[in-house]
Formats: sequence, structure tokens, C-alpha cells
Amino acid sequence: MENVFASQRGFAWFRNRLTAPDAKSAPLILRFLGVDDNATVYLNGQKLTSHRGWNEPFEVRLDAAWKQGVPNDLAVLVENTENSGGIGEATLQIGQPKESAAIDSVFDDSKWRRLDLPHDWGIEGAFDINLPGETGKLPWPGVGWYRKNFTVDASDKGRRFLLEMDGAMANAKVWLNGQYVGGHPYGYVSWALDLTSRLRFGGRNTLAIKLDNLPESSRWYPGSGIYRDVWLTKTAPIHVAHWGTAVSTDINATSSQVKAKITLDNDAAAASEVRLVNTILDAKQKPVAKTEERVSLAGGSSRTVEAKLTVADARKWSLKDTYRYTLVSQVMRGTQVIDRYETPFGFRTIRWDAEKGFLLNGERVPLNGVCLHHDLGALGSAWNKRAAQRQLEIMKSMGVNAIRTSHNPPAPEFLDMCDSMGFVVLDEFSDTWTRAKKPNGYALLFKDWAEKDLRSMIHRDRNHPSIIAWSTGNEIAEQENPAGHEISRSLTRIVHSEDTTRPVTTGNDRPQAGSNGFQNTVDVFGYNYKPTMYAGFHKNNPEIPLYGSETASTISSRGEYFFPVTNDKSGGKSDLQMSSYDLYAPGWATPPDWEFKGQDENPFVAGEFVWTGFDYLGEPTPYNSDTTVLTNFHSPEERAKAEKELAELGKIRVPSRSSYFGIVDLAGFPKDRFYIYQARWRPDFPMAHILPHWNWPERVGQVTPIHVYTSGDEAELFLNGKSLGRKKKEALTYRLRWDDVVYEPGEVHVVAYKNGTKWAEDVVKTTGAATQLTLQADRNRIASDGKDLSFVTVKVADQNGQMVPRSNNSLSFSVSGPGEIVATDNGNAIDLTAFSSKQRNAYNGLALVIVRAQKGQSGEIVLSASGKGLAEGQVRILAQK
Repeated sequence: MENVFASQRGFAWFRNRLTAPDAKSAPLILRFLGVDDNATVYLNGQKLTSHRGWNEPFEVRLDAAWKQGVPNDLAVLVENTENSGGIGEATLQIGQPKESAAIDSVFDDSKWRRLDLPHDWGIEGAFDINLPGETGKLPWPGVGWYRKNFTVDASDKGRRFLLEMDGAMANAKVWLNGQYVGGHPYGYVSWALDLTSRLRFGGRNTLAIKLDNLPESSRWYPGSGIYRDVWLTKTAPIHVAHWGTAVSTDINATSSQVKAKITLDNDAAAASEVRLVNTILDAKQKPVAKTEERVSLAGGSSRTVEAKLTVADARKWSLKDTYRYTLVSQVMRGTQVIDRYETPFGFRTIRWDAEKGFLLNGERVPLNGVCLHHDLGALGSAWNKRAAQRQLEIMKSMGVNAIRTSHNPPAPEFLDMCDSMGFVVLDEFSDTWTRAKKPNGYALLFKDWAEKDLRSMIHRDRNHPSIIAWSTGNEIAEQENPAGHEISRSLTRIVHSEDTTRPVTTGNDRPQAGSNGFQNTVDVFGYNYKPTMYAGFHKNNPEIPLYGSETASTISSRGEYFFPVTNDKSGGKSDLQMSSYDLYAPGWATPPDWEFKGQDENPFVAGEFVWTGFDYLGEPTPYNSDTTVLTNFHSPEERAKAEKELAELGKIRVPSRSSYFGIVDLAGFPKDRFYIYQARWRPDFPMAHILPHWNWPERVGQVTPIHVYTSGDEAELFLNGKSLGRKKKEALTYRLRWDDVVYEPGEVHVVAYKNGTKWAEDVVKTTGAATQLTLQADRNRIASDGKDLSFVTVKVADQNGQMVPRSNNSLSFSVSGPGEIVATDNGNAIDLTAFSSKQRNAYNGLALVIVRAQKGQSGEIVLSASGKGLAEGQVRILAQK
């Protein structure tokens, strides 16, 4: 490899003219031994692929752009990020690709990057304004290889070894010691492969995994890589099968029944008889029920055994008391335990009712839900328990009690957290069936993989008490025709064959889906953005439970307010941001108040799942040139208007790379909308919230409306001590508005009342100039396990410590001690600073720094923040082993 960069960062073009005999039907493959560091490959002006990875081999199929019988122009744009750079050996061949030399044990990977899993290579890249905003302007498509060397003791010969993948994005293929084992294309489902027959016992083994994440395969940022946990599970030849238990309960006043189905595998050639001992442990690990039986298994067979156990005075799982039991299944030969399998579960009842909504343990629970995508903001899609836990904690503080996993199965640990933190979950399968939304999306896989993937999702997740329904799809085009209806029926039958305890649902955006027969293909019907259709649906389908499967889609940017304030929901746009008066939404969507009204006028509606709890990477509507957004418009007039807007938007380079839909921004800072939901969903929590901020020197003497969100029923507003009037919430009113306030600097103060009694207060003041930085960690003690995180809020403040709301200062961050800065953010959807950067502007007074302790190191970590003209701020975090 020639070092053409002279150890400088930058880009260089490599060009060549290729000729080859006609390939006819055989693929034409260009193989690169390695590129240092990243490469984008073009043939005859057509982009074929982007590859990221230092000196990693990869292959490119040229068929799509190859011209037979004439010279073909190859161009490769190489990016060098540090040290030397260039292209290693490249060869052009005809025939089926040999994947890569990387599958072989003898391959030299000493120059490959070493990293820990989970890993998302897309989030590590620089933003590119020329990339699609719909998928976050990040370089996630491409091919990536992972290799792992490990040893297995000779004494383990005869045992079984299972590779368990919680999620790999996407089109995974796995080799062990140069031999192909298998793979899985859908990046969101968990799967497993038996490695036993290809293992070298007593020697070194090499695992090679290739991922091929296709462009045009997602409507949002999907991430790339082995982005969830990976496990190597060792068992005896006779063992409980992978995801081999299914637990259901029947609750009675004094004693409750547990029915457990346990599938045993005998991977040995010989028949065998074992004892299966099932024990239920309470939360203190005390046995409360036990049963056992002898099981005979033929060689190479599986058998499902049903066990029935009785638990006295079973404690129910609920949103407030997340009590769980554990079924311990032991496979025994004599007194020896040869396999042990634990299944956490909970006693609880669920019922969906067309008149009463959703009932948990016999009591109506309004679904105060949000939709969540799987990315974790600045961390991308790489699973991190603490980051997900923080998201759920923030949602909990708002009053959320339900999560829709939009639009795919989540990480398994996410469901564990919902079980333990008290959320109910709508577990969703896919965004697409047979009619494609993206050229390389799940529609390509549906025929061959849908049943396998759906069953896998249910097998993995069925024992979680938090799950209250299975969603087989979101806004699928098949709502519109009889053939599509049959697909829905077939998916419902699959779910019912696996789980009779939970209903099937879908998220439906087509108005006619509630009346054309599609509604009869599922057990519970969800409408997306149709609060005005609730009454009609219920009248025509009085036996079908109904809920808002996707609601609001209000768009706002934290801390941005544009004037004059209009009630036209298509307004509120300026400077590629959205006003935070919470009055604005795309044509298909609504402000929060409209959805609240729809539910209150129709109390049979079970609740809602707001789009979305958090901002996410991609889909920056209304600054999104992604034409798939047109699927949300169903009248010709609306669609024509949207097409015109998108055509106009395409004339400029739009920097927006993350959504404006979130109630909380990408960094985890609540927007004003957070408080209108908190006021509704936590009616017994005293709170009041004023918007906007009160730093408007250019608006002295101008009308500057003030809105108040409160869980009270009335409030009095004061400006500099003068009352601006006391207002009461009228029926079907969810905010209090003083629309004629004339701005003068000073103090805005609201006093809220409930039932005539003082309830809550809020104060907003005009601040002084920015003089200092203050830092606050969400946790000042973290584990030094290489995974735990502390999220630090950096505030630009005046001399009194008040956040200066319109400050966008350039900030720098540094750390001392046994820690590192993992990422920074500020919640600004148009900030194209790489998340790995240690320099970032504040956005409307705030920035975020994510800190991790170095693995195995303990001691005090000191994070410092500085900015020109600002007193430096620090925070101390203790890393503990």
C-alpha cells in the first residue's frame, strides 16, 4: 500500500479503467484486501457502496453498473483519518464471491481495530450533509467484518455450544474456523447458531462474522454492526431448548396456578431418561412451589413437557409493584444437575375491552404511552443498559406507563427493564410486509423470513409480564386490499398458535382500515393519528377494543419560539427549527391537545402511544426530503401539497439529521411538551410550567404570548408582580393561555390552584449575561465495568446560576482520572458536529457530556467544561470496581 496521504488527514481519489470478458450471468466481483481508512466505490459514475474500517477486506459486486464490451471507469474516494493511508491490493474476478480471506483462521487480523461489543460503526462516522436526513446523515450502509479468537477446553468435548446474537445489523453471515455456520438477515430479531460441530476442542477457534447493511433499507437511522450483546452458551447434550419455556398463570384469591411448557433437546445420538425438576422461587429466592417428572428422550429429539404448579397467595405484578417470580427448570440425571434454565415471570391478568379500554389485574389503566425507536441518541444503536434505563427514567417522570417498541423487537434487556420499572409494552414486529417502503427493506425478506422472525420474537419475549399485546406491523400498505388482509390474518394465526394470552394488533394509518374488513384481522385495533375517527369506529365496531397506536407527532425544537404565534398547525417554522409553543404538526398529525380531546370525548379508547418519547436519529420532518413521508397523506390535495414542499426542499442542502417529534430532545433534555403530558398523566403531582423563556430584548413592547401547563384546574399569572388574570381550564382544554401579554423584562410567575387550593408555582426570569458553566451529573458514582455511564448536563448560566436560554456558546470538554468522554450532544437537530467530538456548541443554554469509567480502574474522574468568557465548570464522578 502506497502512503499517498503523507500521514495527513484528508481525502484522495483513486481511478482505474477496467475491462473484463463478458460475465453473462456470473457476478462480477471487485475484491479489496484493504483500504486505509474508509472508501466509497463508484463505477461509471454510479455509487456502489461505502466501506468503513481500517485495512479490512471487503468485496463489491459490479453487476449493477457494469457495461459489457466497453471500458468501465472505476473511482474510489478514500478518506484517511490518521497516520498513513491508501488502497491495498484489489482484484477483479468473475464468479461467486468467496466472501473474504477473513473467514480463515490463518488470516492476519493484527492490524484490524480492536473493540468491545456492542458496537455501531455508523455512529462513529462524521455527519455528511449530502447524505439523507431520513437516516441521520451518517455513513451506516456498507459491509463490516468482526473476528474473535477463543479457546475451548478439551474437557468440554461432548458439550453443546450455542452462539446467541441479540441483534446484528444486518444480513449476518457466520463462519467458524473457515466453515460457514449460518446467519440471519433481519437486523432487529435475536437468533442463535449451534457451533458445536465446527469447534476445535483444546485449541484456538476463530469466529468471523460479516454484516452487509444495505442502503435504502430503512426509513430512520438503523445503526450498523453487532449492536447488541453476543453470548456463547455451553450446555450438556440434554438441555432446555433455546427460549424453551412458556409460562402462563391463572390467578385465584388464595392459590394461583402456573402452567409451564418446557421443551427439552437431546442432541446426543443415544436415547436417555432424565428428571425434570421445576421450582418456583419468589423474589427473595425462596422456593414456593415444586414439581418433577421423569422424561424419556430419543436420540436427536426434542420433547415439550407441561408442568403445573400451585403458588399460595401469589403477589401480583403491577405498574407500582413489579414483583416477579422465577421458574427454575433443572434437568437431572441421578443427583447431578446437568442443565439449569431460569425463567422470570409475573402473576398478572390483562384484558382489552371495547368499552373499558385496557385492564391490568381487573382495573382500568389508561395507556399513557410513547413510541420509542431503538437508537440511544449520541451513542447510536449500540445497546447500553444505563442509557436505556435513563430514557425510561425520564419517561417515568413524565407519567409514561406504556411503551411501543417502534417498529421492531427491542433488545431483550429493554424488556427486562420494563418488567422491573413498571411499564407495559406493545412489542412490535416490523414496519413492512410485502409492499416495500424502501427498496432494500424487509419486504425483500418477508416471504422467506416473516414466520420465522415472528415466532422468534414471541419465543424470546413471551414470558415478560410487561408485554400486553403483539403488534404485527406498522402502517403497512396491505391495509387497503383483500390480499393484504389475508396476510394480516395469517400473521394473527401464527401469533395465536404461539400465545393465546395476549391479543394481536397493528398500527393503522389508512382511514379505511377501520371499515374495509382489515379491522377484523386483528384482536385490538390501533389508529395512527385519527382522533376524529374514534367515535365512528366504535359505533361500527362495538366489540373491537380501540387505542391510539401512534398519536400527535407534534414537532418542536427545545427552547425555540417564533412570532407571531399562530394556531395554524402548519406554521412555527424558522431557521430549520420548530417553534416550541407546541401548536405545530405535519399535515397528518396533531398538537397534543387534539388527541387529548379525542380520547376524552370517547372514554372507551384505551389510551395512546405518542410519536415519540425521545427525538431519534433520522426522519427530520418537516425538513426531510424523504419521499416516503408522502405515505402519511391520503387525499390527493394533501399529497400534492406535500410533493410540492418536498420538491422545493430538495433545492437546498438541509442539515437536519434527527427528528423534531420527540417530547424529549436527542440529548435527553425535556422540551416544553414534556409538561403538558406530565400535567395530564400525573394529575396528582403538583406542577406548573411556563413557556416561553423571558429573554426577549428585541420584543420590548410587543405581544409575546404566555402558555401554562399545569395539573391544577386554574392559575393566576403575574408579570413583575402585576396580575394578568386568573384563568380556569374549561372542558376539553389542556393549557392556559395569555395571548395578549406585552413583553417587558423581569419576572413571570404563575400560581396554580386545584379545587380552589394553591397547588403549584413556576417562575421564569429574564437572566443576566452568560458568565459561567455549571455541571451536574445524573449519577456521581458509576461502575468501572466499561459499560456504566454518567450523563452530565452542562448549563450556560448567569451570575445567579440561572440558565441563559438563548446561549449557544462554543464549549470544550476534558477529563482527568480513570474516565473518558464517550460522546457529547446538545439536542440541536441541525448540529453536524460528530458525537465523538470534545468540542460542541451549547444549544439554547444546554449541552450534554457522556462519561464512562475506564474498565477495571477506580478513582475520581473530573470532567471540566470551558468556553470563551465563561468561568470553567467541573463535576466529580467516582468510578468504583
